[in-house]
Amino acid sequence: MLVIHSLIARHRVSAVPVAGAAAALALAAAALSGCGDAGATITRLTVGTPGPDPYTLASDTDRTDVKERPRAGGTKDGDSPGLYGGTRQASTCDKQKLVGFLQANPEKARAWADVQGIPADDIPRYVSRLTPVLLRTDTLVTNHGYRDGKATSGPAVLQAGMGVLINGYGVPTVKCNCGNPLTRPKEKISTRKASYTGRSWPGFEKRNVTDIRPRDSRKGTIVTFVLVDPEGTMGFQRPRATEGEADGPPIALPSTETEGPASDSPSPSDSGLDSPGVVSPGTESPGTEPTGTESPGTGETPTPGVPPDDPGTGGGEPGPGTPPDGGTGGMAPPAGPRDPISLPPSRGPGPAVT
Repeated sequence: MLVIHSLIARHRVSAVPVAGAAAALALAAAALSGCGDAGATITRLTVGTPGPDPYTLASDTDRTDVKERPRAGGTKDGDSPGLYGGTRQASTCDKQKLVGFLQANPEKARAWADVQGIPADDIPRYVSRLTPVLLRTDTLVTNHGYRDGKATSGPAVLQAGMGVLINGYGVPTVKCNCGNPLTRPKEKISTRKASYTGRSWPGFEKRNVTDIRPRDSRKGTIVTFVLVDPEGTMGFQRPRATEGEADGPPIALPSTETEGPASDSPSPSDSGLDSPGVVSPGTESPGTEPTGTESPGTGETPTPGVPPDDPGTGGGEPGPGTPPDGGTGGMAPPAGPRDPISLPPSRGPGPAVT
């Protein structure tokens, strides 16, 4: 009986730490499951302002008269028709001047390239493959700045009307008015539960903040983007990596412009959740992609109909020729950009993008 009693006692003693460990693991799991929704602070960045830690300054890149997309908020695919806007046969983002600035500032160039996961000497080729557009929704990103010789980063919401460069999977990659590289949020963020800093703007609502995820990587890179003019009166097609000179004729607005406001995401308040088969950029460490290739977040994979660029030449004539007319009854193109935003002269070192 003494032996039996001692064995029972030993079992009781050993069960105590096991139960305690299980309880601790359960608490830790509960805490981790909610960490994406708790404590997030997002910086609001308005059109015409570079925001904190700009690489440089550029003027006339943003618009104040952009009609916002009716279907805002939630998570949207980068190839969604009408997700982005632009002025037909015009661009407000100068890719060549961005490349020239970075080449004149090697330290900034290295930090900039690290964010994109490319070597610094591959910047000309990489930038040549980006496409200038205007945001049509308040958009959640990770904004990467540069201060005191070091790279900085943090979640930010860019106001609709801001000019950005997007990659071949439709993800914002560069903020045009300051040259800062952009990536998707690094973690799950609830835009409704997060706190916000920075000046707000008329019409800003947490529920309408949009997270843009890359096009399904199995489909390859996008050949042509369907954009909407700033006034929201017509659509048009812009071949990837072009700057307006190859824009197609006016076409009918995408169906999303004529439907009532709604979210096409099952989780409109959450960001950073990807569908199966979609590769999310911004989650890998810089340099994990092979040089000269593009994942949905960094480099590029050649697309049928898109000849490869010669690094350093800024070339690239992707996609087929002028897209076919979508049938808008001969609608005349807009007269050109209106109400561009100007920025104050650069106070930072090095030449500024103008």
